[in-house]
Amino acid sequence: MNLFERNDNTTHTAFPTEAREVFDVTGAGDTVIGVFALSVASGATFKEAAALANHAAGIAVGKVGTATITQDELREAL
Repeated sequence: MNLFERNDNTTHTAFPTEAREVFDVTGAGDTVIGVFALSVASGATFKEAAALANHAAGIAVGKVGTATITQDELREAL
C-alpha cells in the first residue's frame, strides 16, 4: 500500500503485507477506505489509518466472496 500526502511525502514501505492465502479480493478496497476513514475520524494519523486499513484488507481477502470483518478479527491480527 502506498500513502500519498499533500506535502509530497510518500510512504511505500511502512505498510508491509503478510503472506496469506487469498480467496477473493472483492471488497478489499471498500474495506480499506472504510477502515481508513473511520480511523482518521477517530483521531488516527494518515499513516496509522493506512496501517490499520492494510491489516483489515488482509483479513477481508482471506474470506470467500464479499465479506465483512469484525473488530475482534482486526484486534487479533494486530
